[in-house]
Order: sequence, then C-alpha cells, then structure tokens
Amino acid sequence: MRLIHVDNIDDERIAAYTNLTELQLRNRLEPAKGLFIAESPKVIDRALAAGREPISLLVEEPWIAGMSDEFEYIDQHWGPDIPVYVASPEQLKRLTGYRLHRGALSAMKRWPLPSVEEVCRGARRIAVMENIVDHTNVGALMRSAAALDVDAVLVTPSCGDPLYRRAARVSMGTVFQVPWTRIGGDDTHFWPVQGLAQLHELGFATAAMALDDDSISLDELVRRLDNDPASPDHIDKLALIFGTEGDGLSHRTISDADLTVKIPMSHGVDSLNVAASSAVAFYATRVKH
Repeated sequence: MRLIHVDNIDDERIAAYTNLTELQLRNRLEPAKGLFIAESPKVIDRALAAGREPISLLVEEPWIAGMSDEFEYIDQHWGPDIPVYVASPEQLKRLTGYRLHRGALSAMKRWPLPSVEEVCRGARRIAVMENIVDHTNVGALMRSAAALDVDAVLVTPSCGDPLYRRAARVSMGTVFQVPWTRIGGDDTHFWPVQGLAQLHELGFATAAMALDDDSISLDELVRRLDNDPASPDHIDKLALIFGTEGDGLSHRTISDADLTVKIPMSHGVDSLNVAASSAVAFYATRVKH
C-alpha cells in the first residue's frame, strides 16, 4: 500500500470522496467505469471478499494500524500501488459531517450487473424492490434478505441504488453477498408490465405486498408454500414485491401480480415500514430445510 497523508479535504486526489455526488460517481466517465464508496471496515471487507476492486482508500489516522489485514489482502490481490489517503479525524468529520467512527472509506469500481436470468437461476424465493428511494430502507431490506436466506433481490429502474454509500453501510456489506440486479436496467418503462411478465416466464408466482381489499394473509401465503406440491394452489417459486415508502406499490403492479398479500396487524396499525414488513415476510416464507 502507498500511504499518502493529505493536508486538507479539498485535495483533488480525494475528489471521489469529497466532490462527487452518488449519481456522478455512478456515471463517472461511463457506467462501466463508474465508482461507488464503501464505508466502514466491515463493508470494505465484504466488498473485497466479493472481488470488488479498490481504487483507493481514505482512512482516519488512528485506524491505520487496525487495517493491516485489509492492506495486506489488497496488496496480494491488486498489487502494492493502491493509494491509502490518510487524514485526521477532524478532517474526515468535515468531509462526512459527523465523526467517522467506522474509520475508513474506499472508492471501488462498479461491475457490470448480471442478467435477471442469471441472478434468478436456481432461486426459489426472491424479493423485488419497486421504486424504494430511501437508502436506509434499501440497505435494511438487503440485510434482511441476506440474514433470512432470500436467494436474490431485483430492483426496479426507479429504485434507489444498493451501492449508494448509506445503503451499502446499512446493509452491513451484505449487498456484496446477496445476488442482485436491476430488472429492466435503466428502462423506466420496463416495470411493471414487462418485468412481471419476465418473472412469470421464469416460473415465479408474484406476490404484491399490499393492504388491498382482496389481499390474502401472510399465513395463507405460507400455507400455499408449505402444502403438498401436487395441490392446485401450491407455490414453488415466489417473488415478493415491496413498494415505495409513501404510496406503496403501483396500482398496475397490484393488478398484474398473481397475489396480493398483507401482514395481519393489531391495535389499528395499518402498515409497517418496508424494512420491517420485508423482514417479517422473509422470515415467514423462508424455505424449510
């Protein structure tokens, strides 16, 4: 590693951390050469383990000694010339707006996302995020998907980016462990009509998570997953679809999905945050071994 001490956060060499928005990072030069920022040693570790290539690191000076394993791993896999920019805690606080207790950031190369067919190959249970724009919720759903053995996650073209700094941090780096891709790429007209058709072609029963009048309960969905495979209402491969924070799923998604499913609730509570509802649904529908 090349340790390079920086005197101020306006240093052009760390512009990826200071001057570029998430969207600019994603589209820098061209999409294939775009970047993302991994924040915290845990997220960096999981990104490196998944083969994500580091371009540089920005580390708080007190954290240098504690990251020797990461530096050694990078040297072994990408050579000794990856720069590690070293700044004081005060400088990084100016950069991030808060004390960076996690101590480290890394600019990394994006990679070409796989096809939906590739991500869903062999999958029995997947999740779809429709237009979820809150990065905390995107990251929380990814973390729940990893913890509760969801096979893959699809994000619609208008959904927030799972690689945005906050999303990846909230996911605790599980965004590098759960297979995911964009269904329809950046074509905002692809979802829901073509996207749902594609899921049907791949053999998935589509379940829109929504409080509609004709919704079945989550318990009923579980019964259909666990009943005799020869039963006419048995579900073998399931796609759970979760909607945006304010308006929920689009009317077209609800009307075109095979099922509408709700989580029964008490005390007049009419809905759960998408991060909570997805965790409940993932746990309830987990594949029994």
